[in-house]
Parts: sequence; structure tokens; C-alpha cells
Amino acid sequence: MASINSGHPSPPPPAISSPSKTAEVDPSLDLLGFEIDVVSAVEVTGRLVITDRCCQPFKVLHGGVSALISEGLASIGAHVASGFRRIAGIHLSVDHLRSAAVGDLVFARAAPVHKGRTIQVWEVLIWKMNQSTMEKEALITSSKVTILSNLPIPQNAKDADVALRKYAKL
Repeated sequence: MASINSGHPSPPPPAISSPSKTAEVDPSLDLLGFEIDVVSAVEVTGRLVITDRCCQPFKVLHGGVSALISEGLASIGAHVASGFRRIAGIHLSVDHLRSAAVGDLVFARAAPVHKGRTIQVWEVLIWKMNQSTMEKEALITSSKVTILSNLPIPQNAKDADVALRKYAKL
């Protein structure tokens, strides 16, 4: 499109970028700025820089966000571990041990404790990271997520595994 006054062409529109891994795999985590790193049947990891968007009024990470991260990562791992069968969280237990403030970086890791045919249990740990050394500084959340697995997939969700298969390390 040329500018009416100058006759010079306008710059091209910005390229439409493809959605991030997190946006494709778990849009609710993506809305908070969470970034998924590793996806597999034995581990799911990711990180989040704490912003006002994910804090309670006292400017520390909201416990509900820690719960969302825990259930999200455990569900992703359980979905992969079940061979991409339908899964459903049936119990979530979260212990908030320390806080993380605006600007802090947190790292989360989900790993299976038990991978049965119908029940899986995943442990999710969230640490505050030292941003200069990228070492784990303090464990802030410890969670256990119990997941019912190998459920039939409803007709309207037959493609629920497409994005996850794209990123899973099998």
C-alpha cells in the first residue's frame, strides 16, 4: 500500500508469527506468560517470570496460579504417558512453601510418581530461580496431582492430541 502523500510504499505488515509451544499445548498457561520447555512422558518443565498478571494484591505469586501450573504440567505429562488418551484430573494437593514476587523467575517440573493404566499420580515442584546463575534458589510450591487416564475420547475432541504430539519427546 503506497502512502497517498509521499508516493513511497508503506512498510510491509509484520509477519504473522506461529503460536508458541505453550499457546498450542495449554492456552491458559500461555495467557499468564508461562513457557513450556520439555514435554515427555517422564518430565514436563517450564518457566514463568512473575508479573502483576499472576499476582495477588500483595505482589506475590497467586496460589491459584501455582495450582494452574501444577495441574497443567501434570496433565500434559499424563496425556503423553497414556499414549495420548483422554485424561482428567481428579485430585490436586498444593503446598505453598515460600513466595515469589513480581520480577522473580520460577521454574516448574512435573514428574510421574505412579503411571498406572487408569490412575496416574504426578509430583510438581516449583522453584524460585536465581536469575544471574539460573540455579534453583528456593522451593516455593510442592504439589501432587492425581489423574484418571485412558478415558474414551469424545467425538468433538478427536484432535486434542495434535499440538501435544508435535512437541512431545517420545
